[in-house]
Amino acid sequence: MAEGSRRAERARRPFWLHQAAEYLLGIVLVMQGLQMPEPVVPAVAGVIVMLNAATAKGPLGAFRVAGRRAHRIADLAVLAFLVLAAVQPFVSADAASRGIVLVIAGVLAVVWYYTDFAERPERVKRRDARAGPRSEQVGRSAGRAAGHFVSDWKKRNQDG
Repeated sequence: MAEGSRRAERARRPFWLHQAAEYLLGIVLVMQGLQMPEPVVPAVAGVIVMLNAATAKGPLGAFRVAGRRAHRIADLAVLAFLVLAAVQPFVSADAASRGIVLVIAGVLAVVWYYTDFAERPERVKRRDARAGPRSEQVGRSAGRAAGHFVSDWKKRNQDG
């Protein structure tokens, strides 16, 4: 099976769901870090994940700095950071903290894989596309219909 056909077959989740999952997983990392004897690695990882979600131009974005394409690439950088944070030897962290960070990185990778990062058209363009006839067209049609009605009425009254 070709790569393009596999991509077409996989279910794509909306971007707001992706952002919500990032916030939730970031909170989980921070909360787990607060319960660990050495909280630095999971807590910092959780803050990074939440900041990444907050800077995306999406329905749940707080700062809306990066577009969806940029966020898609930033997600890969965050995933790489999580894996490196879990395996790095410089900052001390217990095995449970490292394991939790790796598990969350795996979950984020799955969320990333199944997310639809396509940009939505601008709101005005979407409204124009689904809108019916413009008010000018409706007004002209109504005016013409009224004019035809009056003309027909006058013809009938003159003939009869």
